[in-house]
Amino acid sequence: MTTNFANTLNRGCICRTLDEQRLREQLESDPGLTGLAHSIAQTRPHLFSATAVFLSSSTFETIAATVAAIERVVSTPGYQATALARAPAIAQHPFGPAGVFMGYDFHVNADGPQLIEINTNAGGALLNAALARAQKSCCESMSQALAAYTPLHAALGAVEQTFFDMFKAEWRAQRGELPLRSLVIVDDDPQAQYLAPEFELCRHMFLQRGLSASIADPRELEWRDGSLWHGQVMVDMVYNRLTDFYLAEPAHQALRDAYTAGATVVTPHPRAHALLADKRNLVTLSDAELLAAWGVGATDRQLLAAAVPATQRVTPQGADELWARRRQLFFKPVAGYGAKAVYRGDKLTRKVWDEILAGDFIAQALVPPGQRMVVVDGVQTDLKFDVRAYTYAGQIQLLAARTYQGQTTNFRTPGGGFSPVVVVPQLDDIVTLLSESGSTVPA
Repeated sequence: MTTNFANTLNRGCICRTLDEQRLREQLESDPGLTGLAHSIAQTRPHLFSATAVFLSSSTFETIAATVAAIERVVSTPGYQATALARAPAIAQHPFGPAGVFMGYDFHVNADGPQLIEINTNAGGALLNAALARAQKSCCESMSQALAAYTPLHAALGAVEQTFFDMFKAEWRAQRGELPLRSLVIVDDDPQAQYLAPEFELCRHMFLQRGLSASIADPRELEWRDGSLWHGQVMVDMVYNRLTDFYLAEPAHQALRDAYTAGATVVTPHPRAHALLADKRNLVTLSDAELLAAWGVGATDRQLLAAAVPATQRVTPQGADELWARRRQLFFKPVAGYGAKAVYRGDKLTRKVWDEILAGDFIAQALVPPGQRMVVVDGVQTDLKFDVRAYTYAGQIQLLAARTYQGQTTNFRTPGGGFSPVVVVPQLDDIVTLLSESGSTVPA
């Protein structure tokens, strides 16, 4: 019933929960960030949704348990040998860091949360922290019920410190007690990236805690004298936002050299991508027999069987069978990111199918996303949503949703964008709270 109640709220609670003035204050909490909110509104009008997404507490608990189970599986020798055997040499270095801001993306429906993919450089955590702090109670009848929820962002006001501590843990994993002095946030043409505002939030998070911090294109980095340099600053650590996951492009050579020499702590890094975000791992995680052969316990196998949709490699040998079942499948490139070159099977043409066969793709059981009703220009509109769990070392730090129309998340949907996630208490607790306030549970 709890899942149904969260569903009821997603379908029936169409109030705006976003306090835009509060969001501006959160985004511009430092004088150096003045104007950031206005810039986002002008250049990224669909980055933030004005409404929250509701999850049942049981759904949240299942997501948390699934993440923890996957991290346990990833630590097994059998899994690591399989994942690393298909990865390039650069992914073989066990320098110690786990990888910051892992992103576990789920669709949530009547069958519970279903893992869609795992990302090593999941963007949006700091933006979503600001968004979550800019919410207001949407209606009086729900205010007491919602007061009982934990936005998971326990101690949400201090979540940036949690993020910073994560970077410090990465540093200690490779450098021990040596002092961390300088950090560079790296992406190709960073100012042109859609989530560039987050780079500024991240840079200020580091500056406020005493580090030298900058944002750079990898072409600005230089490998010399056994160290990585950004201008006149020797770089201790790189927060890596590149989608060249194995640093293979010529423009990334300096960063590649520094990483392989162990001279700079890079996070997230190629090994993390190979172990978690390579989409071929979804094939492994959905293979209960293989997991059992590696000694994965029955409880973890049951969790993954329920939460990881059946996934298989696309091969010429299986082409006819996959084409026949295409309407029940979703096709993704092994090395893809950002929903690029992904296809619903029921939308495929023969031309695209031939391209899929010529490429390197997986086929995943089609899992419908959740549904969220919003009001856009006075009109009630159905949007889809997925839920992203930002994690570190198997622990969830923050939940956020992305609401959208179309095949995949796109940040181009009026009324859509990032949404805060409200974890709804158990139904019995809500009934008690509302009874005490003289209110009733929504139909």
